[in-house]
Amino acid sequence: MKSILAVLAAGLAAGFIAASHAKLPAAPAKSDAEKKALADKDAAAKAKDAADLGKAQDKAVANYKKRHPASMSGKKK
Repeated sequence: MKSILAVLAAGLAAGFIAASHAKLPAAPAKSDAEKKALADKDAAAKAKDAADLGKAQDKAVANYKKRHPASMSGKKK
C-alpha cells in the first residue's frame, strides 16, 4: 500500500513539474481594428480617470476652504 502511494505521489510530482515547464502557443496578432478599439478604450479610461481626479481635487479644495476659512483670506491668527 505504501509503495502504491509513493508511486502515485512521484507520478503527480513529475506531472506538475512537466506542466510547469510547458509553453503556451503565441497569441494571434491583433488586427488594425482591434488595435484601434483597444486604443480608443484606453483613451476613454484615461479621460475618465482624469475627470475623476479633477472632481476629487475640487472636493478636497472645497473641504479645505470650508474647514480653514482664515487661511484663505490671508489673515493671520
